[in-house]
Amino acid sequence: MGGLTSTGVPTGAPHRGGALPAVASRPRLQLLLLSALMLFVELFLIRWTGSRVVYLSYFSNFVLLGSFLGIGIGFLRGKARADLSPYAPVALALLVGIVLLLRIEIDRSGGQLIYYGGFTAAGLPPPVVLPIIFVAVAAIMALIGEGVARTFVRFAPLEAYALDIGGSLLGIVGFSLLSFTGAPPVAWGLVAAALMVLALPAGRRLVQVAAVLLLVGLLARDSVTRNMSWSPYYRIVVAPLGQPGGYAVSVNGIPHQTISSVAQRRAEEPVYFVPFERLVRTDPGRVLVVGAGTGSDVAVALSLGASSVDAVEIDPRLQQIGAELHPDHPYADPRVRVVIDDGRAFLERSHAQYDLILFALPDSLTLVSGQSSLRLESYLFTREALAQARAHLAPGGVFAMYNYYRETWLIDRLAGTLREVYGHAPCLDSVGTLGHLAALTIGLDAASVRCPTNWSATGEVVPPATDDYPFLFLRHREIPLFYLVSIGLILAVSVIGVRVAGGPLRSMAPHLDLFWMGAAFLLLETKSVVQFALLFGTTWVVNALVFGGILLSVLAAVSLARRVQLPRSAVLFPLLFVAVAVSWVIEPRTLLALEPAWRFVASIGVYFSPIFLANLVFAQRFGAAEDSTAAFGANLLGAMAGGVVEYAALVTGYQALAVLVALLYAAAWVTGLRSRTAPATA
Repeated sequence: MGGLTSTGVPTGAPHRGGALPAVASRPRLQLLLLSALMLFVELFLIRWTGSRVVYLSYFSNFVLLGSFLGIGIGFLRGKARADLSPYAPVALALLVGIVLLLRIEIDRSGGQLIYYGGFTAAGLPPPVVLPIIFVAVAAIMALIGEGVARTFVRFAPLEAYALDIGGSLLGIVGFSLLSFTGAPPVAWGLVAAALMVLALPAGRRLVQVAAVLLLVGLLARDSVTRNMSWSPYYRIVVAPLGQPGGYAVSVNGIPHQTISSVAQRRAEEPVYFVPFERLVRTDPGRVLVVGAGTGSDVAVALSLGASSVDAVEIDPRLQQIGAELHPDHPYADPRVRVVIDDGRAFLERSHAQYDLILFALPDSLTLVSGQSSLRLESYLFTREALAQARAHLAPGGVFAMYNYYRETWLIDRLAGTLREVYGHAPCLDSVGTLGHLAALTIGLDAASVRCPTNWSATGEVVPPATDDYPFLFLRHREIPLFYLVSIGLILAVSVIGVRVAGGPLRSMAPHLDLFWMGAAFLLLETKSVVQFALLFGTTWVVNALVFGGILLSVLAAVSLARRVQLPRSAVLFPLLFVAVAVSWVIEPRTLLALEPAWRFVASIGVYFSPIFLANLVFAQRFGAAEDSTAAFGANLLGAMAGGVVEYAALVTGYQALAVLVALLYAAAWVTGLRSRTAPATA
């Protein structure tokens, strides 16, 4: 796979189907706009469906896999007589309507959600919902992909591919700007609708117009829900509680936080006060709150005499809501310094020392991107992260974490990690029975904490999560059965879809090397995304910049391939293997030890060199393909396989993905040599 949307169909094919779009007289502009539309709608679907279908907040790469399948089917249909791309607005409007009709919400009164823990939800069960969403996403992206394919064929392959990547860059920049401004879904819909009207063939114009109006209308209704706003991560709804000045905050339909006064908090949620009660010193001193949210933890620290509070929160909208609505106005206190950042990234960059560090319910309800199993807070609870927090404690300092842990084995795992980091057991306070609400408190030395009950394991203690294996909420190194069932259904749908659109699968056999390239590149891309998240934070800004950087790397490789004669594969493949080996040998902890500026430079070299070289390999091989449709079909199936193989990280960790990448590219090299030396057949 050459990039996020590697594409290719035979050149010179005529346009068939509906009337030409308004920009048809400027084909380069049309291809740019269609490619921008394709990536914009992909990001739209990942973000919006995840906010409405709770399962997709955790399994959003199903949407990504559906997008890959759909784009591939669209390109396989690029030579079909009937052009179905004008109906893309219809398919998108239908999906939005279906999702709003399903109204799948978490059905429980409060607490937090453990990633792999059980939960109940209103509506259809996950094994039914996810395949429906997968097929619907694939259908939408197939229609848009067909429109791109029919424009793509008007250029030489590498020129078309460069325009495609340029349009993808426009798409990701546009969506990132909307996220930055907190724009609601109706704004996303307006952009998508404008691009569809401008760039897609007119087809049945009345049907198109009606679908666009329906799409914008549905999203407008969804966007004006009372007390609802959008952050870069969540759909946030704020509702008044019974007590004066109290509010309930839900994100993506899941109860997430409450806003209430310190007095009310003391009466209803004493866990907020437990770490302060365990302090031997008389005042909290300098306090760091990671996961400050709407400000309740900050308000408690201030009320108990903290001399200063650094409040770190990843979501700017949640912090803003707290500043506006919290009855104690903690964020207006001059003792408070607000930092909008990922907690782990703050710890890595800061040199400050604290008397008390609180990890205050900092669990997220979404993934870093649609391309991995990494949650926003995954790198905050690893052994290395807790050691980094320890390094920020002043002499006699104390660390505490509290949450609704849901499972006793999870409490034991975190307590065991703290014991490993500090050299002695933490203090454990269980507060009530709802959701295993508990606090773990530990000092640099045991004498810093007044502890009535030291933690002791209730059973086998699960080993600590690590930066290489950051899956805190997965008890065993395994791929859960639910994943395996869903993956099986997805693969079955994918094979059938490609078979129907592209003909017999054996026609793709001569391009088996492109299959392996597709699988390898998706793994390579995923590894880069998750490791940049560790090095620079799991914020949406970092994520957008990484994907933008990947696209720029792809564009640079394609531009080079268009202008110079590339070396033979016998040269390019060994260079690629060396680059992949370097990314495997140099572990992220080595880069974390560098100052931020040098870390950035080194990480670009370590993680983007394999991406650049992989795209040189792809460009060389794809440009020589005799049947680009079959070649792309093979590459598509490889990308789907790579998306599935990514789940191997749940067993191996992320660093080992480099080994899988190397093996897959080795398979591509060997099968490519065989296909070029095989005797011709009649």
